[in-house]
Amino acid sequence: MFLESLREIVDETEGGVAGLIMDSEGIPVESYARDDAGLDIMTIGIEFGVVLGSIKRAAESLEAGRTREVSIGTEKMITIIRTLGDTYFLAIAIRPDGNLGKGRFLMRTAAPKLLAELG
Repeated sequence: MFLESLREIVDETEGGVAGLIMDSEGIPVESYARDDAGLDIMTIGIEFGVVLGSIKRAAESLEAGRTREVSIGTEKMITIIRTLGDTYFLAIAIRPDGNLGKGRFLMRTAAPKLLAELG
């Protein structure tokens, strides 16, 4: 189920390279990378998961509400992270010239189903 969802999100996003579902402790639930990915999505998930934790704490201290989505753009990729409840997150890596909007849309629409499966 999770692999199928990740594959669909990554493959249907122009420029999509890889995706993963991970818990807040850095334990991967599932990952998918295209053959030509050229990156380690697990390491990205662990490192950016730490950043996500800091952003969540900052949002709470500012009373801004729950963090739902974070995007991190670098020279070589854009990583979109979407929270799945309090414990998990979904992340995808997209090439800088990829379709960020499509990736965000696919993640947003898949999130309820993934969260229900994580139960």
